Amino acid sequence: MKCKKITALLMAAVMTMSLTACGGSGASTSDTPAEESTDVVGGGDSGDAAVEDASAEEAPQVAPGKKGTIEFWTVFTGADGTSMQAMVDAYNATDPDYTVNHRAMEANDLYLKMPLAIQSGEDVPDVCINHVERVPLFEEQGFLTDYTSFLDGSEVKKENYNPKAWAMTDLDGGHYGVPLDVHTYVLYANMDLYEKYGNGVLDDGILTWDELKSVADACLADEIMPMGMAWLRVKFLASYAQLGGTLSTDGNTPDFNNDKAVQVLENWNDIMNSGYGQKEGDDPWQLFLAGKVLFCPEGIWMYNNVKEAGLNAQMFDYPVFDAGTKGNWTSSHQFVLPKNDSRDDEKTMAVLDFINFMGNNSLEWAKAGQCPAHVSIKDVPEFQDMPQAFLADENDELKIYDYKYYGYAVESLDTVLGEVLWGRMTPQEALDQAVQETKDKIEMSE
Repeated sequence: MKCKKITALLMAAVMTMSLTACGGSGASTSDTPAEESTDVVGGGDSGDAAVEDASAEEAPQVAPGKKGTIEFWTVFTGADGTSMQAMVDAYNATDPDYTVNHRAMEANDLYLKMPLAIQSGEDVPDVCINHVERVPLFEEQGFLTDYTSFLDGSEVKKENYNPKAWAMTDLDGGHYGVPLDVHTYVLYANMDLYEKYGNGVLDDGILTWDELKSVADACLADEIMPMGMAWLRVKFLASYAQLGGTLSTDGNTPDFNNDKAVQVLENWNDIMNSGYGQKEGDDPWQLFLAGKVLFCPEGIWMYNNVKEAGLNAQMFDYPVFDAGTKGNWTSSHQFVLPKNDSRDDEKTMAVLDFINFMGNNSLEWAKAGQCPAHVSIKDVPEFQDMPQAFLADENDELKIYDYKYYGYAVESLDTVLGEVLWGRMTPQEALDQAVQETKDKIEMSE
């Protein structure tokens, strides 16, 4: 059984092609967000992570505390990694029994190396960051420790966290993740252009697709792009969720090649055929930063780009079909406990002490453009002044997918959505192909 699992992990590594990793490059040309990673195992986004450790970033080893160190692996290799290290350093400065050694690596590497370490029983981390979409399959494969028996004696409490992000890791009668944040794909609006062309469509805080189309021609007349269309998978998922769509009706078999999904893609065809989006090869985010685009969806983690560009822009919920049904694609970085025979109960409780500290002191994480999941941050005046703060009060609007083969599904969507956008495939053809590819990937992994 162990050999079969390791073989499946290696097959997944060979099978997939990398997009980009977590860490926030500050650019959007790769069509992936600063936070959302590539994945290799358990139906991850995609990833060509080799078994070698070439891309891991080795942090300096910290001096052990009175009882030792906690090994902490994360996917934060960019500017967000600097913020995470500052938070870890602040915890270590409290003189805990166990100091924390933070090791950042590309996400596709972590999603391969963590299971392999667990399988081998060697160099297993004590706590890891996983994207919430990865947790269900890792739990099913037996790679994670249930938090439940440790929570009663800890300051880590369900009521202290974003309820949606917490509930996503309630699995099979146990609990397998503690959320660090919710990170969301939102709508950015150039407010200077909005004053000239917007005609009040965002005055209620919600942009419908029909409202976009009502102001688009005036933008085009002055060579302003009405809407940027990039990182297509999350655009698809946000709109599809607004319509009540799911990736799998039964939780196993993918079946997102349906009328709701077709409606999403036909709306794209309408936008692009009308000339309201970018030309093929253009980068809409760079055009937005240059003041040439009215509306451009992107991740909250890209706000530093806006500040650096000196752009007068604000964040809003993702565009909708119906003003009464909001929905933003969202993920969540979660602290998980890898199965680790060398981590005894005392050390596990020390890990929870560390997690609790990180939640209560996550203003630093907000400064990295994130929306911390710990509710204590919501009322901090400095956070309330941040543009992403409105997301802290949202719950139903945050569409976090819990399909255990999420990664295989979005990897398959990635291969076809651009073809739909540029008119080389019909929506139904693309969805049928993506569903079949998802089924094939699931079969290969079993």
